[in-house]
Amino acid sequence: MNRRSLLTALAAAALMGVAACSSNPENRRSAGETAGDAAVTAKVKTAIATDVGARTATAVNVTTYNGTVQLTGFVDNNDQKSRAEQAAKKVDGVKSVKNDIRIKNAS
Repeated sequence: MNRRSLLTALAAAALMGVAACSSNPENRRSAGETAGDAAVTAKVKTAIATDVGARTATAVNVTTYNGTVQLTGFVDNNDQKSRAEQAAKKVDGVKSVKNDIRIKNAS
């Protein structure tokens, strides 16, 4: 099999995998669900920037899926980590918060 045929076969297999995922009704999300999560993400980012501070907020990444917020990134201390989580929990539309923020090494 030449390289072009191999690449074509791999591309076809990848497309079939994507098509299989999208045909599962459990994996489909409405535009409203996606937009709702985007709005929650924006509100959480604002809440963290307001509560913890803009400098810290830029180091915290926020992802929302079905109202579950995941916080990742790095902060200077446990207080900032805790305050970011508490700020996220106060946002309307947040069902739960998974705090995966890490503390930077003091060295």
